[in-house]
Amino acid sequence: QVQLQESGPGLVKASQTLPLTCTVSGASITSSYSAWSWIRQPPGKGLEWMGVITYDGSTYYSPSLKSRTSISRDTSKNQFSLQLSSVTPEDSAVYYCRLDLFSGAPIWGLGTQVTVSS
Repeated sequence: QVQLQESGPGLVKASQTLPLTCTVSGASITSSYSAWSWIRQPPGKGLEWMGVITYDGSTYYSPSLKSRTSISRDTSKNQFSLQLSSVTPEDSAVYYCRLDLFSGAPIWGLGTQVTVSS
């Protein structure tokens, strides 16, 4: 059974960098044709896709967040991470990591709440 678990600080100050990690069990982040995304949902708003790192280490970002977002991975720990720089209160959201495979439904983590204080 594949499981994803987000971790990171629940509270970050404005202008700082938010670091989040997704720990994966039951699957390898280097599995062929797998894609590992970060997605967030601000309060009262819809889901926003932030970026992805694929099985071969390629990264793609949302144009609106590209200048502040970095996604990386640690294959030895089977983890991938998000760094969001220069955060503002508008970055407060529930942050999710997600696995997309060539076939089958996406698999989501439970999400982690992040609040940015001004």
